[in-house]
Amino acid sequence: MLYFLHCFKDSSILFNLFRYITFRSAGASITAFFLCLWLGPACIAWLKRLRAVTDQERAYAESIHEHFKHKKDIPMMGGVLIVASVVIATLLWGNLENRFVWMMILVMLWFGFVGFLDDWLKMRSKSSSGLSSLTKLLGQLLMGLAIGVYLYTDQGFDKWLYLPLLKKGVYYLGVLFIPFVILVLAGTSNALNLTDGLDGLAIGCTMFATTAFALITYVTGHVDFAYYLAIPFVPEAGEVTVFCAALAGASAGFLWFNSYPAEVFMGDTGSLSLGGALGAIAVITKKEIVLVIVGGIFVWEALSVILQVASFKLRGKRIFLMSPFHHHLQRKGWPESKITVRLWIIAFILAIVGLSTLKVR
Repeated sequence: MLYFLHCFKDSSILFNLFRYITFRSAGASITAFFLCLWLGPACIAWLKRLRAVTDQERAYAESIHEHFKHKKDIPMMGGVLIVASVVIATLLWGNLENRFVWMMILVMLWFGFVGFLDDWLKMRSKSSSGLSSLTKLLGQLLMGLAIGVYLYTDQGFDKWLYLPLLKKGVYYLGVLFIPFVILVLAGTSNALNLTDGLDGLAIGCTMFATTAFALITYVTGHVDFAYYLAIPFVPEAGEVTVFCAALAGASAGFLWFNSYPAEVFMGDTGSLSLGGALGAIAVITKKEIVLVIVGGIFVWEALSVILQVASFKLRGKRIFLMSPFHHHLQRKGWPESKITVRLWIIAFILAIVGLSTLKVR
């Protein structure tokens, strides 16, 4: 919305600032951050009035129930605060003539809606049972299918699969591009959902990942930088930097309330919307494999669950004391805050490693 103020640059040179993605990205990040801080107390109070809490005790997880006794009255569904802050900031600072901006808003709203339904059913039943796994997955797959088909039918959009450290694409996906997009969006949203188990863990890792992708989207959408770095240039992708910056700002704002000891949980409303958005950003920028590096904590948390289930079914033995991995560390006696901060440190290092792949080719 504010982007169009650059049309008045003849009246004042200050209006010309709104033409630059870097300026508007900074504005979007700051706006989203302060929106979270401003709306946070009211949102938390509203969720408490709704009694938006669920049963923290899960079947087959009795060994860690003691860690969650003090959290039984903390409201969930705080993801509505994240989604609202990101969408408002993006609408305010983004170029609304850019199709990728609307795509990102749509993805976040849809995944947030699926998560909201799940959280709402949990709240109503006062249990950990919300949408069925199949229904939730179907909701994720539908948006992945829509994005995949849209980009596949765009003749100008690159359908090659790129690997870090290599200048050229390694495989032309063709029609396989559609299921690949579905896999990226659904996989990322579920991985982030599994990571959301400790105060501040998922949102802190998201903040590092989205900050890294803000830089990635900027250079991907800038023809000179893309040519210099020998990465695929994606026209219009640069504007997604504004969305990434808003996402990073909102993550920092939500962390204000979600850090240990948490005042509010994001719930599936937040984790699914954040994961879906990250997946879509990676697809747009052709950095799906880089996302595996930058979002390495999410990948490992999901992988720990897969390995645990596979090992138990095939061997009758467990690899970890409990999955996802952060619960394994809890069972080993690590304090919750120490687990979170140490995984943040790893997430920060992985973000740097992911960014370094842009130059090492």
